[in-house]
Amino acid sequence: MTGWTIGIIGGSGLYAIDALADVETLLLDTPWGAPSDTLVRGRIGNVRFVFLPRHGRGHRLSPTEVNARANIHALKLAGCTDILAISAIGSLREELPPGHFVAVDQFIDRTVHRDTSFFGEGLVAHVSMADPVCPRLSTLAAQAGERAGASMVHGGTYLAMEGPQFSTRAESHLYRQWGADVIGMTAMPEAKLAREAELPYALIGMVTDYDCWREDEAHVEVDAILAQLGRNAATARALVAELAAMLPEERTASPIDTVLDQALITPVSHMDRAKADSLGPIVSRVLAKRSG
Repeated sequence: MTGWTIGIIGGSGLYAIDALADVETLLLDTPWGAPSDTLVRGRIGNVRFVFLPRHGRGHRLSPTEVNARANIHALKLAGCTDILAISAIGSLREELPPGHFVAVDQFIDRTVHRDTSFFGEGLVAHVSMADPVCPRLSTLAAQAGERAGASMVHGGTYLAMEGPQFSTRAESHLYRQWGADVIGMTAMPEAKLAREAELPYALIGMVTDYDCWREDEAHVEVDAILAQLGRNAATARALVAELAAMLPEERTASPIDTVLDQALITPVSHMDRAKADSLGPIVSRVLAKRSG
């Protein structure tokens, strides 16, 4: 086996990875509660994968109800080295029609009702989010998408809105003025939490529709989105298989693997030990280093 264990967070329309072999299910709990669903661990070739459907199988959770802290913590517990999120998105650009895939590289966070950090009173950390995705994993995932037949765009800014309602036209026009290229409801705080957990993160967005900025087009309807989701999902599953074939045999270290070395502010002597213990594998590496 290689040194990679890729966590796949499946968004709307992607509820399983059929190509996995040697499958086992993992029923995990975390200090933040249960993740969205049972995790499925297996392999494709010599690469280990852990799959988690973000909204639960059967799409039971709205974007605001997704427990991102539990999901990221569970993927860390399951031994993931990196995370690839595959998400449904709306387009804010004419040149990104439904059916296109986007390797997102920036985010604008407009969510307001979600827990955004593992850290807080008793244990404080400030991670950098200047470059929120892992360039290595993002590039490999985009190349895998091209091999899978996707119309792939490298780079794009994702506006994360709260939902579950879609945008007003005024909001949609505003987001375009801000420079956003696509819009979705789930990438934040997921990407922030992955960074805090020292997990390199990449996001491939699957365009399902144009957001409502197009004045001459009917507003977004769920039926049309679901139809496009079905078409996108087959390509997404093929992308994961292609990624397994492309990954280098050994995983070299990423700078993201050790971001807490610079981000953890609270000295060991002043830490809330119960808080530190509850974070488990998220902080165990850096605490062992500081206590050694």
